[in-house]
Amino acid sequence: MKLLSRQEEMVLLSIWRLGEEAYGVTIREFISKITGKYWSIGSIYVPLDRLIEKGYIEFFYKDLYNRKGGRRKRFYKISSIGMEALEEVLELQKSLWK
Repeated sequence: MKLLSRQEEMVLLSIWRLGEEAYGVTIREFISKITGKYWSIGSIYVPLDRLIEKGYIEFFYKDLYNRKGGRRKRFYKISSIGMEALEEVLELQKSLWK
């Protein structure tokens, strides 16, 4: 079992909770709201990159504007391996709290 850092765990859980609306800004806003703390955008993208490398999340682009030169956003979704990692973390935490 690979352990997740607390940041990775929070980002992964946020992606799971946000579903199809999970991109950098919404993830940051969600975590900031839940924790009551300011999160810089860098504190979100570093764990996102690590989670991609580990295969726990995947990303895709959505065109948000139907005009020439419109911006695309990078959205994230949790992979089956990522769900397994979250389930392992949950079981570990339950064991530790017993």
